[in-house]
Amino acid sequence: MNISIKSYDDSSFSVQFLDGFSTPLLNAVRNVPGRRWDSDRKIWLIPDNQKAVDQLLKNIFETGLFNLPQRDFEKTAASRSQDSIINSEIRKLTEALTVRHYSEHTKQCYKKWVEDFLQKQVSDLGRDDLHQNDLQEDDFHADDFQKDYFHVVGEVQINEFLKDLALKKHVSASTQNQALAALLFYFRFVKNTPVMELGSVIHAKKKERIPVVFSRDEVARVIGCMYGNKKLIAKLLYGTGMRLNEALNLRILDLDFDRNEIIIRHGKGDKDRHVMIPQKLVPELKAHIEKVRQIHNQDLADGWGAVVLPGALVGKYQSGSKEFKWQWLFPQKNRWINAQTGEQGRWHLDESLLQRAVKQAVLEAGVNKNASCHTFRHSFATHLLEIGYDIRTIQELLGHSDVSTTMIYTHVLNRGAGGVVSPLDCL
Repeated sequence: MNISIKSYDDSSFSVQFLDGFSTPLLNAVRNVPGRRWDSDRKIWLIPDNQKAVDQLLKNIFETGLFNLPQRDFEKTAASRSQDSIINSEIRKLTEALTVRHYSEHTKQCYKKWVEDFLQKQVSDLGRDDLHQNDLQEDDFHADDFQKDYFHVVGEVQINEFLKDLALKKHVSASTQNQALAALLFYFRFVKNTPVMELGSVIHAKKKERIPVVFSRDEVARVIGCMYGNKKLIAKLLYGTGMRLNEALNLRILDLDFDRNEIIIRHGKGDKDRHVMIPQKLVPELKAHIEKVRQIHNQDLADGWGAVVLPGALVGKYQSGSKEFKWQWLFPQKNRWINAQTGEQGRWHLDESLLQRAVKQAVLEAGVNKNASCHTFRHSFATHLLEIGYDIRTIQELLGHSDVSTTMIYTHVLNRGAGGVVSPLDCL
């Protein structure tokens, strides 16, 4: 039987049963204090503290269902030291990202890429240095490893890592550049290496691709195949042009019906912006908010009802966490337990639920396009251009820093290739 235990976020580990589970195994996890079930991802989340981890491992091995591979017992002192150093580097990276107010999504992405990079360096060092020089465990010192290796890692190692991503893992140019951004941040703010010394690293050239766009009829057909909150969110994506994560991060106070606008806070690039509320959605949104109010009132009656506040308000306005205005506009169905506070609350709907719902709706609608949630945003911009709105207005609504990003939608207008009469049709 196989079980996967991985770091999930700053406060918890994920536990996933890869081959199904038995009652003893389920009880082993349930008996860990502070554990919670993530129904969206189908994983258990365990608090990231020594007591909880020790209890989890003890409970699991007492079931008698697992055999720990012999190689795990033979882990060398050197590899343990290397793991400790990598964890230390990731903690430093997390601190550097946090003090600069990077979003949680960006923090998770950067930590993943930097950890992958450091693991590769350790692996390469193990092959090239530890084995070739026939070092013994007693010869390995963590301080020497950190001083003599990570501090001299630079352009060559970054280029090798990026080449592996492209040639072996076949990642896209945008993914490769995201990894580069993470590494440049790490070297600049954690290792204090001037960026100018890393000027020769590989920058992947992104291919210009025309975005997938729905016709108006296709929008109606796809949305018509959706139901409940997911249908309302899809309408919001098309009607405002916001990104999926922006819609899911909306709170009650972000909707201003008097001014007919929605405030999108901490969007891409940590920018705030305003978008309009589609008039057709006003009755639906108001009815939805009343349903959320009923859910929140019941949570309060049960002694819960707190929500995680935006970073700047944590600590100095914690009493506001139970106020209705701070609740998510689209809360998840089930409560979860905050591993740090021990309180029950609700998070917003998970992105994967909407992504799957849209994919299914596209199939049911018979739309033969490689469409996703983001296609609603592309369609919003293209359809506004088609009815005569200027490119600058659309740039502001989409939250683009550079108008050249918005200009891509001019390539999919009806007056492009589809608006040209072929000479064959003139014969």
